[in-house]
Amino acid sequence: MASAVVSAAFRLPIITRRLSAPAPRIRFFHSTIGFSHLRRITTAASSMSQQTEEIGAVVDASSRNDENSVEKPDDVVVQYVVLRRDLIDSWPLGSVVTQGCHASVAAICSFKDDPVTLQYCDPQHIDSMHKVTLEVKGETQMMNLAEKLKSGGISHKLWMEQPENIPTCIATKPYHKSQVSSFFKKLKLCK
Repeated sequence: MASAVVSAAFRLPIITRRLSAPAPRIRFFHSTIGFSHLRRITTAASSMSQQTEEIGAVVDASSRNDENSVEKPDDVVVQYVVLRRDLIDSWPLGSVVTQGCHASVAAICSFKDDPVTLQYCDPQHIDSMHKVTLEVKGETQMMNLAEKLKSGGISHKLWMEQPENIPTCIATKPYHKSQVSSFFKKLKLCK
């Protein structure tokens, strides 16, 4: 009996030492994505200022849409992605899908502080994102759509494939569907 008590007394400090040993350190890393290569150019023309778009630049029209940003109760938040049909027919499918992904991510990152973008990317909504993928016939229609969106005050990203400098895709920042659907009603769903 005495030996059992003695052996338990000798083991106690070892157990205590193991429990009090420092836990392994866990390090968390974060990175900041820089978008210094995206430029917004603003020029002044006589008494009114106009925004001009460098090809491939992000068009931020959020200040022009404040009066239209009234949210309706069942108005879904959606991001529009528009691809070129001529590229779908001539490029590998994966390459065209990648262009849409690039444009979508660039638009979301460029407008990451926008309240609707924050709502769209909120963790409780992350599994219920809505995107509408449409198509235009070719480069001319893509550039016309970009100009139409710019003049209509719709913030978007025109993705330019580099180094060829080919406009391949347009993605809007997330918007309430009622606010932007009229700009896309004549386009076909991408199939």
